Amino acid sequence: MFFFAVFFVSNRIGQITFLIPIVGMLAWFVDGFTKANSLTPPSILVLFIVSTIALAWTIFTLFSYHRSSNNARFVALVDAAFFGAFIASVYYLRGIASANCTDVTVSSSDWTVQLGDIRVTGPGADISWRTDKRCSMLKACFAFAIIEIVQFFVTMITAWLHGDSAEPEYYDDRRSRHSHSSRHSHRRRSHSGSRHSHHSHRRSYV
Repeated sequence: MFFFAVFFVSNRIGQITFLIPIVGMLAWFVDGFTKANSLTPPSILVLFIVSTIALAWTIFTLFSYHRSSNNARFVALVDAAFFGAFIASVYYLRGIASANCTDVTVSSSDWTVQLGDIRVTGPGADISWRTDKRCSMLKACFAFAIIEIVQFFVTMITAWLHGDSAEPEYYDDRRSRHSHSSRHSHRRRSHSGSRHSHHSHRRSYV
């Protein structure tokens, strides 16, 4: 139980940590396409929808931990669905993996330093770079989505194993309650019967 609590809560916090920037960055893209009266590409839209629903699910299961613990099998099945959904999302966005978001330019130039009356000149290099903001954001979302795949796989396995261990405890608890109830009922019937026989015995002597 303690192992499940530590693993489940820590991974849920990690999932939320990476889902928030994914949803935020992709919302910026969706808003831009909407304002331009253009359709959002499936590669962006699929990951945005999956991440938004996953964020709501992870927050819900984190703050309702006791309910999630009691329904570990159901949580495992939903996490398995998100595991597959993120794999599909990464597949749709796979083209960004090979994109070069930063353009580096190196040009030769001379440098000059004035030391009093002496001027020193020598060869050098001028380095400049340009980073495409949109490309970098999509590449970050792609990387975070891969991390989400790993994390949802971990929570899926953890919740499923916890469900296996929780079922015997549940049935043992039900058996003990049933046994306790049966003993209590038998005790009440025995007590009632003894009172009835004692009362009948007293009446026979009258």
